[in-house]
Amino acid sequence: MRNLLLQSAGVLAIAVALIHGILGETRVFVRARIEPERLRTLIRVVWQASTVAWIGCGVLLIAAPWMGSEPARHWIVITMAAVFGFSACANAFATRGRHFGWMMLSAVVAMTVAGY
Repeated sequence: MRNLLLQSAGVLAIAVALIHGILGETRVFVRARIEPERLRTLIRVVWQASTVAWIGCGVLLIAAPWMGSEPARHWIVITMAAVFGFSACANAFATRGRHFGWMMLSAVVAMTVAGY
């Protein structure tokens, strides 16, 4: 059951990351007016860097049960709980709790910790 929770957290993390990337491109940056254009490009790249990082975190959560190393599992869980926990808090703060992202990120944290 622990392994299934950890792997489910990884799948959810990847789904959240993909939604984050798609919504950023289709909803946020379509309306955003950022000058100069070079700065706009930089902000888009940073936004998508977090998408790629969350996907990588999800892959690590999925792979953790097969690593055969308790220390690796321990540090993956601790690191991912911190990463997604901070992301959930930042999302809730920035959107004043009106966006579903913080709830999804919190679910990733809960499943990750439960799978420890």
